[in-house]
Amino acid sequence: MINILLADDHPYLRRGLAQILTDEFSGAVIGETSNVPELLEQAQQRRWDVVVLDLTMPGRGGLEGLHELKRLSPNLPVLVLSMHPEDQFAVRVLRAGGAGYLTKESAPQELVQAIKVISRGGKYITPKAAELLTSHVHQHGDHEQPLHRSLSDREDQVFRLIAGGSTITEISDQLSLSIKTISTYRTRILEKLNLKANADLARYAVQHHLVE
Repeated sequence: MINILLADDHPYLRRGLAQILTDEFSGAVIGETSNVPELLEQAQQRRWDVVVLDLTMPGRGGLEGLHELKRLSPNLPVLVLSMHPEDQFAVRVLRAGGAGYLTKESAPQELVQAIKVISRGGKYITPKAAELLTSHVHQHGDHEQPLHRSLSDREDQVFRLIAGGSTITEISDQLSLSIKTISTYRTRILEKLNLKANADLARYAVQHHLVE
C-alpha cells in the first residue's frame, strides 16, 4: 500500500489525479490539500510515501512549500506537477530537493511511473530536465548566464507576476505579503537585472521565454 499526498488548489484536478492513482495503486491512501499551510500540517500528521505538489497555489507558493517541506521532512519525496514548462522551473525544483518534475500535460502513465520511481527512493528526471541540469552545471559561475538566474525563489516568483501584468497590490494579496515587502522585492529584482521599470521587466521576461 502507498500513501500519496496531493497538493493543488484545483479540486477537479485533485479528484482526477486521485482517480488515476487509486486505479493504479490498489489500496492507496490519497490525501488532499489546497494550499501550503494545509500541506505542511498534513505532512506532519502521518507518514506519506510521496507528495505530488503544484507550484502555483494561493498565498505561499509551491516552491516555498517545497523548501519548507524539505526542512521539516528531509526524506519525504516530492514530485512537482506543474503547468509551467520544464525550462522555467525544473532546475529550481531539483536544486531545492524535489525528486522529480512533470508538467500537467504529461500522460497519466508517466505520472504513475514517476511515483513508482520516487516512492522507491529514486529521482524521476525527464530527458529535458536532465539537459537543463547539465546546462546549469556548465553555466554555473559563468558571467554570461542569464541575469534572472541570480534571483532568489521568491524574487523569481514576484518577477514573473510583475512581468505578467500583476500590480504590486494584486501580488501582495496573492502572496499574503505586505505591499512594502513586494515593493522591496521589486527594487531588488530591478537592481539584479539592471532594469528600471515594470515595462523593462515584461520585455526581459518575453525575450527569455519566462512568461506565456
